[in-house]
Amino acid sequence: MNPLILLCLIIVYFSLLVIISRVVDKNSDEESFFTGNKKSPWYLVAFGMIGASLSGVTFVSVPGEVALKSFEYFQMVLGYIVGYLVIAFVLLPLYYRMNVTSIYEYLFIRFGRNAQLIGSSFFLLSRTLGSALRMYLVVLILQAFIFDDLNVPFPVTIALSLALIWVYTYKSGIKTIVYTDTLQSAFMLISLFGTIYYVVNETGLSFSDLNTQLQDMNLTKVFFWDNFKEKGFFWKQFVGGAIVAIAMTGLDQDLMQKNLTCPNIRDAQKNMISFTTILIFINFLFLYLGACIYFYAIQKGIELPMSDGKMRTDLIFPTMALNHFPPILGFVFFVGLIAANYASADSALASLTTSYCLDIKKWKGKELTKNKNKVHLGFTILLFFVICVFYILNNKSTISLLFTLAGYTYGPLVGLFFFGILSKKIIQDRLIPYISFISPVICYGLNFVVEYFWGYKFAYELLLVNGGLTFLLLNLIPERKIQFD
Repeated sequence: MNPLILLCLIIVYFSLLVIISRVVDKNSDEESFFTGNKKSPWYLVAFGMIGASLSGVTFVSVPGEVALKSFEYFQMVLGYIVGYLVIAFVLLPLYYRMNVTSIYEYLFIRFGRNAQLIGSSFFLLSRTLGSALRMYLVVLILQAFIFDDLNVPFPVTIALSLALIWVYTYKSGIKTIVYTDTLQSAFMLISLFGTIYYVVNETGLSFSDLNTQLQDMNLTKVFFWDNFKEKGFFWKQFVGGAIVAIAMTGLDQDLMQKNLTCPNIRDAQKNMISFTTILIFINFLFLYLGACIYFYAIQKGIELPMSDGKMRTDLIFPTMALNHFPPILGFVFFVGLIAANYASADSALASLTTSYCLDIKKWKGKELTKNKNKVHLGFTILLFFVICVFYILNNKSTISLLFTLAGYTYGPLVGLFFFGILSKKIIQDRLIPYISFISPVICYGLNFVVEYFWGYKFAYELLLVNGGLTFLLLNLIPERKIQFD
């Protein structure tokens, strides 16, 4: 596909986002950046969160993995339902009752300054590494299909991508993102539905016959009960999905900041329930798309991307869409990929800025107004350098290790928040940072020990172990003596 046409497509797409941001920016104030003035319609928030939750990595990786793992991932998606219900009926009422802008303000209210600092710091680390990695993987695709042919260096591609995000988010922040993410979710879903329709139609089979073929090829198997030691075992995936949803949505400033722009708790809960329903359905469709694409490739004799003798599952969808599907479908895929990636990245920038300003620095009033844009630009620059580091390393095992380590930091957040909710104990705040570092280290070692001696492979349920260990260690901290003057 002609790279100049794809580049023009990017320019038109981002021009549309900038126009939306300029319209939304009217009558915006400082509160707009952080809370959207508490006026966001719940249905827009719910729809926009789809794009923010399904990053560009999900957009290409979930369909690609079906070739090797069938619908195993859907077991985890089913666990999301439990996690999102906990968010809707336990965490959201807590946040609205305490009227917080950053969710880590709860840790300050419940425990003290040290807890707020450690909670926010873990979020900043996790979200920076996670967002940088997601952008890196998608920018690689942009580089391969557009900018290499135009002789544009990879760092310039990164800079251009981040600059475009900064342009439409720096003024109104979350207020703008609620609307731009809604548009980006729409483009992503158009790409999904359009590709499914085309591939199913091109197979020449009826819907029923196609599903029979997919089942015979073992591409649509959902439940795996055979070996509890393997990562794909149902209960590990289901429990892991529930705890991942709680930790990486309910205890993550990025996605919760959108929820907190709703006018009241009732609207926020309607948002979460609607979001959950849509997300489950969309994830299933992404898996079904993966099965259809794999079947289509085999039927048409198309060679799938390989590297070192292994299938490159993350390149199956991009390769098929841009090299083997009609140009119009390639355009739709490309816009969908951009939408999925930038819907995730723009909200990350807003939430990183919010958490740093309100949790780390605790700025208010004129000081907040004076420094907010500098912090927003600072995180944009930080993401640029982190993505460049990933590019320089160019080592999947090293990058995977960094991403895994960032994932461990959500465990202490689970322990901290639920200790605060379930326990009445007033503990010594100064010891919380030590426990928050000890728990992930113990879990990291435990992961290797149990696999080496018993062959048990932890999946996402390790987050639950991490959070549970943090909870138990917090119980060992002596109670704080309250002094009365």
